[in-house]
Amino acid sequence: MMIYKIFRGPEWQQLERDGSTSGAPVDLADGYIHFSTAETLRGTLEKHFAGEDGLSLLACDAEMLGSELRWEPSRGGVLFPHLYRALRRNEVIWQRPLPLGPDGHEIGELA
Repeated sequence: MMIYKIFRGPEWQQLERDGSTSGAPVDLADGYIHFSTAETLRGTLEKHFAGEDGLSLLACDAEMLGSELRWEPSRGGVLFPHLYRALRRNEVIWQRPLPLGPDGHEIGELA
């Protein structure tokens, strides 16, 4: 199953440069890296990234992340994937820009 991480430009650049990351400021504060599923991605964008441009969308295979990926309840009791360790660059299946269009972020097709 694919899960998705949204990074701002400098956060993605840091992962590219260093080969691993403990995440964005919210991830560091919470002690784990927040991911979304295909079903929850739009809500995450609307709640946490509304109006922000210059974002990157990353896809990871949940099974590749191992036992340190936990599914925990969040918004309305929906289970969200949380990674309790650093994310390594080689675990990112793909990355692409997440442009801001007139009706919000343009997610495109998820695979």
